[in-house]
Amino acid sequence: MKKIVLLGALMALCLLAQAQSPATHGPVKVSENKRYLVHQDGTPFFWLGDTAWELFHRLNREEADKYLKRRAEQGFTVVQAVVLAEFDGLKEPNPYGETPLLNNDPAKPNEAYFAHVDYIIDKAAQYGIQIALLPTWGDKIFKSTWGNGPEIFTPANARTYGRYLGNRYKTRQNLIWIMGGDRNPREGSTDLAIWRAMAEGVQEGVGGPDKALMSFHPQPNGTDGGASKWFHDDSWFDFNMHQNGHCRFTPVYDNIAAAYNRQPTKPTMDAEPIYEDHPVCFNVKDLGTSNAFDVRQYAYLDLFAGAFGHTYGCHDIWQMYSSSRPAVNGPHLFWPEAIELPGANQMMFVKRLMTARPLLDRVPDQTMIVENNLNPADRIQATRGRDYAFVYTSSGRPFTVNPGKVAGKSLVANWFDPRTGKTKAAGTFDNQQPRQFTPPDSGYGHDWVLVLDDAAKKYPMP
Repeated sequence: MKKIVLLGALMALCLLAQAQSPATHGPVKVSENKRYLVHQDGTPFFWLGDTAWELFHRLNREEADKYLKRRAEQGFTVVQAVVLAEFDGLKEPNPYGETPLLNNDPAKPNEAYFAHVDYIIDKAAQYGIQIALLPTWGDKIFKSTWGNGPEIFTPANARTYGRYLGNRYKTRQNLIWIMGGDRNPREGSTDLAIWRAMAEGVQEGVGGPDKALMSFHPQPNGTDGGASKWFHDDSWFDFNMHQNGHCRFTPVYDNIAAAYNRQPTKPTMDAEPIYEDHPVCFNVKDLGTSNAFDVRQYAYLDLFAGAFGHTYGCHDIWQMYSSSRPAVNGPHLFWPEAIELPGANQMMFVKRLMTARPLLDRVPDQTMIVENNLNPADRIQATRGRDYAFVYTSSGRPFTVNPGKVAGKSLVANWFDPRTGKTKAAGTFDNQQPRQFTPPDSGYGHDWVLVLDDAAKKYPMP
């Protein structure tokens, strides 16, 4: 028993060390090919995110430390969190009795509240985690049919608030700036002007546009391109984000592909997929709650369709549900329990696979496979580099690989199990003729990834 405990502790330390190491490579920026993110020294950065929207608002420092430490051990590299939070974030105080603004005035920040935000950002840096920082949730711009608001922003005070945040955090190297917050800009309103002013204010505060990596978090909007619909040509808009609406079998891969092909080229990703343990399509009575397979499927389909990274989410985690904190839409677990849900732990296998091969030359390529247009439940999605390829089959259906899509006279094939991270050898084959591959098993929840490598490269298994 002591050996097992010691081994578990050693594995956790190794994972934590892996999470911390990217911090030595500098801040994150867009890669030269405009498809991925890299550190300042060119080291690839893989975005594996978690939505902890209420992190600053609801967790005390001890709790925040516990959350960040565990997510780092699980391989997460990004945490998405909001300064002016959704759950009555202007009126309801943080665990230390502080609200973020004096008299709800964006030009009058409360120093005591922001000292807590400082602490969490700096603690995340210690664990090698980037904070994707949303200055405000969207209901402070407009409430729509939900959200407490109140609507406090104008273009003028949005710029002032953005400038304050940028100046305050200009020396932090673990920040990625995210405008938006679950709202799409309304036509004919001041919404676009407000978001643009806030983004420009951040740039002014940090000392220039090249010092603030930035995007926008939208609501679902299909193949219109995610946040690119409104901001693709804005100079501050460095990469694109999507949201899928928390439903099963939504073809988000089509949305990713549409944004991937848009010009000028900008990186794209799903920043809010279906959450684990979430009412599916907000209809728990008829559709139940989401599970580990649901979150796995979106991770692989989105990434293989061209996303540069992926965000996981959990219904119990985003709102930091506990016995003392109210929640919405019926979460089941308090957040310290939910942090160990199987889907969260399986995200480390996603990261392990994606970083096991050259990352920056990877492209989506459905021409690799014959069965390249199946419905979402049975979807088969392919991606490749110059001398390797990954093919994901959602339900374990057999598929046929076309030859010559990657380099090498012969290819080594292995099956990668998304549930366990283990591999099974599938043989060595010539690269001159089509070949059918049949996964080890099939059915709902029996997804697999075929890993194909140029035999001459002798790549190690993930």
